[in-house]
Amino acid sequence: MRYELMLPHQIRKAIAENWPIVLPLGVLEYHGEHMAVGMDTLAVIKTLELFEKERDIVILPSFYYGAASYAVAAPEGSGSVQVGGHALAPFAEELFYGLLRIGFRNIHAIIHHQTENFAAGMPTDLAFKTAGRQAIFRFLEKERGEGWWGSEAMAGYYAEHAEGGNFFNWVQVHPLMPAQMNGKYPFDHAGIGETSLMLALCPDAVDAAHFSDNKSWYTASAKDASAELGQTGVAMIMDHLRTILTR
Repeated sequence: MRYELMLPHQIRKAIAENWPIVLPLGVLEYHGEHMAVGMDTLAVIKTLELFEKERDIVILPSFYYGAASYAVAAPEGSGSVQVGGHALAPFAEELFYGLLRIGFRNIHAIIHHQTENFAAGMPTDLAFKTAGRQAIFRFLEKERGEGWWGSEAMAGYYAEHAEGGNFFNWVQVHPLMPAQMNGKYPFDHAGIGETSLMLALCPDAVDAAHFSDNKSWYTASAKDASAELGQTGVAMIMDHLRTILTR
Protein backbone atom coordinates (compact mmCIF):
# COMPACT_ATOMS: atom_id res chain seq x y z
CA MET A 1 0.00 0.00 0.00
CA ARG A 2 1.10 3.57 -0.64
CA TYR A 3 1.39 5.41 2.63
CA GLU A 4 -0.03 8.65 1.28
CA LEU A 5 -3.24 6.85 0.26
CA MET A 6 -3.74 4.97 3.52
CA LEU A 7 -6.56 5.64 5.95
CA PRO A 8 -5.93 5.54 9.73
CA HIS A 9 -7.55 2.11 10.15
CA GLN A 10 -5.23 0.73 7.45
CA ILE A 11 -2.21 2.24 9.18
CA ARG A 12 -3.25 0.63 12.47
CA LYS A 13 -3.66 -2.73 10.72
CA ALA A 14 -0.19 -2.46 9.16
CA ILE A 15 1.30 -1.65 12.57
CA ALA A 16 -0.54 -4.48 14.33
CA GLU A 17 0.58 -6.98 11.69
CA ASN A 18 4.14 -5.59 11.57
CA TRP A 19 4.14 -4.89 7.84
CA PRO A 20 7.46 -3.63 6.47
CA ILE A 21 7.31 0.10 5.72
CA VAL A 22 9.81 0.98 3.00
CA LEU A 23 11.42 4.22 1.82
CA PRO A 24 12.72 4.18 -1.77
CA LEU A 25 15.90 6.20 -1.30
CA GLY A 26 17.99 7.64 -4.09
CA VAL A 27 19.39 10.52 -6.06
CA LEU A 28 19.08 12.51 -9.27
CA GLU A 29 22.34 11.92 -11.13
CA TYR A 30 23.72 11.97 -14.65
CA HIS A 31 23.49 8.48 -16.17
CA GLY A 32 24.87 9.10 -19.62
CA GLU A 33 23.10 10.66 -22.56
CA HIS A 34 20.79 7.69 -23.00
CA MET A 35 19.23 7.31 -19.55
CA ALA A 36 17.08 9.28 -17.11
CA VAL A 37 18.72 11.04 -14.16
CA GLY A 38 16.35 9.29 -11.74
CA MET A 39 17.64 5.80 -12.63
CA ASP A 40 18.98 4.89 -9.17
CA THR A 41 15.71 5.76 -7.45
CA LEU A 42 13.49 4.40 -10.20
CA ALA A 43 15.17 1.00 -9.91
CA VAL A 44 14.10 0.85 -6.25
CA ILE A 45 10.59 2.14 -6.88
CA LYS A 46 9.83 -0.21 -9.75
CA THR A 47 11.08 -3.34 -7.99
CA LEU A 48 9.07 -2.43 -4.89
CA GLU A 49 6.00 -2.05 -7.09
CA LEU A 50 6.54 -5.63 -8.24
CA PHE A 51 7.13 -6.82 -4.68
CA GLU A 52 3.98 -5.07 -3.51
CA LYS A 53 1.96 -7.43 -5.70
CA GLU A 54 3.05 -10.48 -3.73
CA ARG A 55 3.40 -9.30 -0.13
CA ASP A 56 1.85 -6.78 2.26
CA ILE A 57 4.15 -3.77 2.54
CA VAL A 58 3.78 -0.04 2.97
CA ILE A 59 5.68 2.10 0.46
CA LEU A 60 6.55 5.61 1.57
CA PRO A 61 6.76 8.51 -0.90
CA SER A 62 10.13 8.24 -2.62
CA PHE A 63 13.09 10.41 -1.63
CA TYR A 64 15.17 11.47 -4.64
CA TYR A 65 17.36 14.15 -3.07
CA GLY A 66 20.35 12.21 -1.78
CA ALA A 67 24.06 12.90 -2.16
CA ALA A 68 24.60 12.28 -5.86
CA SER A 69 28.07 13.92 -5.80
CA TYR A 70 29.68 15.44 -8.86
CA ALA A 71 32.14 12.56 -9.26
CA VAL A 72 30.54 11.39 -12.51
CA ALA A 73 29.85 14.77 -14.10
CA ALA A 74 29.58 18.44 -13.18
CA PRO A 75 25.95 19.49 -12.69
CA GLU A 76 25.84 22.15 -15.37
CA GLY A 77 23.68 20.76 -18.15
CA SER A 78 23.93 17.19 -16.84
CA GLY A 79 21.18 17.24 -14.22
CA SER A 80 22.96 15.88 -11.12
CA VAL A 81 21.54 17.22 -7.85
CA GLN A 82 23.86 17.10 -4.82
CA VAL A 83 22.55 17.36 -1.25
CA GLY A 84 25.29 16.58 1.26
CA GLY A 85 25.05 13.98 3.99
CA HIS A 86 25.26 16.67 6.67
CA ALA A 87 21.91 17.99 5.43
CA LEU A 88 20.36 14.56 4.92
CA ALA A 89 20.97 13.17 8.41
CA PRO A 90 18.73 15.60 10.35
CA PHE A 91 15.89 15.08 7.89
CA ALA A 92 16.28 11.30 8.04
CA GLU A 93 16.35 11.26 11.84
CA GLU A 94 13.12 13.24 12.03
CA LEU A 95 11.49 10.96 9.46
CA PHE A 96 12.48 7.75 11.25
CA TYR A 97 11.59 9.16 14.66
CA GLY A 98 8.19 10.17 13.34
CA LEU A 99 7.55 6.68 11.98
CA LEU A 100 8.52 5.16 15.33
CA ARG A 101 6.13 7.54 17.08
CA ILE A 102 3.34 6.41 14.76
CA GLY A 103 4.00 2.83 15.81
CA PHE A 104 6.04 1.22 13.03
CA ARG A 105 8.78 -1.19 14.11
CA ASN A 106 9.72 -2.66 10.72
CA ILE A 107 11.17 0.35 8.90
CA HIS A 108 13.45 0.06 5.88
CA ALA A 109 15.20 2.34 3.41
CA ILE A 110 16.44 0.79 0.17
CA ILE A 111 19.07 2.48 -1.98
CA HIS A 112 20.83 1.69 -5.25
CA HIS A 113 23.24 4.65 -5.43
CA GLN A 114 26.94 4.03 -4.61
CA THR A 115 26.32 0.66 -2.92
CA GLU A 116 29.34 -1.25 -4.24
CA ASN A 117 31.05 -0.81 -0.83
CA PHE A 118 27.93 -0.88 1.28
CA ALA A 119 29.56 -2.24 4.44
CA ALA A 120 31.84 0.82 4.55
CA GLY A 121 29.11 3.10 3.28
CA MET A 122 28.78 6.22 1.16
CA PRO A 123 27.30 9.65 2.08
CA THR A 124 23.61 8.96 1.47
CA ASP A 125 23.33 5.53 3.06
CA LEU A 126 25.66 6.54 5.92
CA ALA A 127 23.49 9.56 6.69
CA PHE A 128 20.36 7.42 6.82
CA LYS A 129 22.05 4.61 8.78
CA THR A 130 23.27 7.06 11.41
CA ALA A 131 19.89 8.76 11.49
CA GLY A 132 18.16 5.43 12.09
CA ARG A 133 20.33 4.71 15.11
CA GLN A 134 19.87 8.22 16.47
CA ALA A 135 16.11 8.00 16.04
CA ILE A 136 15.94 4.66 17.88
CA PHE A 137 18.06 5.90 20.81
CA ARG A 138 15.98 9.06 20.99
CA PHE A 139 12.71 7.14 20.89
CA LEU A 140 13.77 4.60 23.53
CA GLU A 141 14.95 7.33 25.87
CA LYS A 142 11.65 9.14 25.46
CA GLU A 143 9.66 5.97 26.11
CA ARG A 144 11.81 4.43 28.86
CA GLY A 145 13.78 7.31 30.33
CA GLU A 146 17.49 7.74 30.84
CA GLY A 147 19.32 4.63 32.01
CA TRP A 148 16.87 2.37 30.17
CA TRP A 149 19.57 -0.03 28.93
CA GLY A 150 21.07 -0.45 32.39
CA SER A 151 17.77 -1.23 34.09
CA GLU A 152 16.91 -4.72 35.35
CA ALA A 153 14.22 -4.93 32.67
CA MET A 154 17.05 -5.25 30.13
CA ALA A 155 18.79 -8.19 31.83
CA GLY A 156 17.84 -10.47 28.94
CA TYR A 157 19.20 -8.10 26.27
CA TYR A 158 21.93 -10.38 24.92
CA ALA A 159 19.80 -13.51 25.13
CA GLU A 160 17.07 -11.74 23.17
CA HIS A 161 19.66 -10.80 20.54
CA ALA A 162 20.62 -14.45 20.21
CA GLU A 163 16.96 -15.28 19.67
CA GLY A 164 16.62 -12.63 16.95
CA GLY A 165 15.04 -9.85 19.00
CA ASN A 166 16.80 -6.50 18.53
CA PHE A 167 15.10 -3.12 18.60
CA PHE A 168 18.02 -1.65 16.66
CA ASN A 169 16.55 -3.55 13.71
CA TRP A 170 13.48 -1.35 13.88
CA VAL A 171 15.17 0.87 11.27
CA GLN A 172 17.41 -0.66 8.60
CA VAL A 173 19.06 0.54 5.39
CA HIS A 174 19.72 -1.93 2.58
CA PRO A 175 21.30 -1.93 -0.87
CA LEU A 176 18.94 -2.82 -3.71
CA MET A 177 21.56 -5.18 -5.12
CA PRO A 178 23.18 -7.25 -2.32
CA ALA A 179 26.83 -8.31 -2.35
CA GLN A 180 25.74 -11.82 -3.36
CA MET A 181 24.89 -10.44 -6.80
CA ASN A 182 28.52 -9.47 -7.47
CA GLY A 183 29.83 -11.55 -10.34
CA LYS A 184 26.33 -12.75 -11.21
CA TYR A 185 24.96 -9.51 -12.60
CA PRO A 186 26.88 -6.51 -14.00
CA PHE A 187 27.37 -3.79 -11.38
CA ASP A 188 28.10 -0.53 -13.17
CA HIS A 189 27.07 3.07 -13.65
CA ALA A 190 24.92 3.66 -16.72
CA GLY A 191 26.48 0.66 -18.46
CA ILE A 192 24.97 -2.63 -19.54
CA GLY A 193 23.80 -3.57 -16.04
CA GLU A 194 21.89 -0.44 -15.08
CA THR A 195 20.61 0.17 -18.58
CA SER A 196 19.27 -3.39 -18.73
CA LEU A 197 17.53 -2.89 -15.39
CA MET A 198 15.77 0.18 -16.76
CA LEU A 199 14.80 -1.60 -19.97
CA ALA A 200 13.16 -4.28 -17.83
CA LEU A 201 11.62 -2.03 -15.19
CA CYS A 202 11.06 1.38 -16.76
CA PRO A 203 11.77 1.43 -20.50
CA ASP A 204 10.62 5.05 -20.75
CA ALA A 205 13.81 5.97 -18.88
CA VAL A 206 16.04 4.76 -21.76
CA ASP A 207 16.41 6.25 -25.23
CA ALA A 208 18.50 4.02 -27.50
CA ALA A 209 18.75 6.82 -30.04
CA HIS A 210 21.24 8.54 -27.74
CA PHE A 211 23.64 5.64 -27.17
CA SER A 212 25.93 7.11 -29.81
CA ASP A 213 26.06 10.42 -27.95
CA ASN A 214 27.90 8.80 -25.03
CA LYS A 215 31.65 9.44 -24.92
CA SER A 216 32.51 8.19 -21.44
CA TRP A 217 34.14 4.88 -20.50
CA TYR A 218 31.40 3.93 -18.05
CA THR A 219 28.66 4.05 -20.69
CA ALA A 220 30.58 2.06 -23.34
CA SER A 221 28.69 -1.17 -22.64
CA ALA A 222 25.23 0.42 -22.47
CA LYS A 223 24.51 -0.26 -26.14
CA ASP A 224 24.64 -4.01 -25.39
CA ALA A 225 21.90 -3.80 -22.77
CA SER A 226 18.69 -5.81 -23.04
CA ALA A 227 15.43 -6.21 -21.19
CA GLU A 228 16.18 -9.94 -20.93
CA LEU A 229 19.39 -9.30 -19.00
CA GLY A 230 17.53 -6.78 -16.88
CA GLN A 231 14.90 -9.36 -15.96
CA THR A 232 17.68 -11.62 -14.68
CA GLY A 233 18.79 -8.82 -12.37
CA VAL A 234 15.22 -8.09 -11.30
CA ALA A 235 14.72 -11.74 -10.31
CA MET A 236 17.83 -11.60 -8.10
CA ILE A 237 16.68 -8.35 -6.52
CA MET A 238 13.24 -9.79 -5.84
CA ASP A 239 14.81 -12.74 -4.00
CA HIS A 240 16.77 -10.23 -1.92
CA LEU A 241 13.63 -8.26 -1.07
CA ARG A 242 11.87 -11.46 -0.01
CA THR A 243 14.68 -12.03 2.48
CA ILE A 244 14.84 -8.56 4.03
CA LEU A 245 11.20 -7.41 3.94
CA THR A 246 9.58 -9.84 6.32
CA ARG A 247 7.24 -9.46 9.29
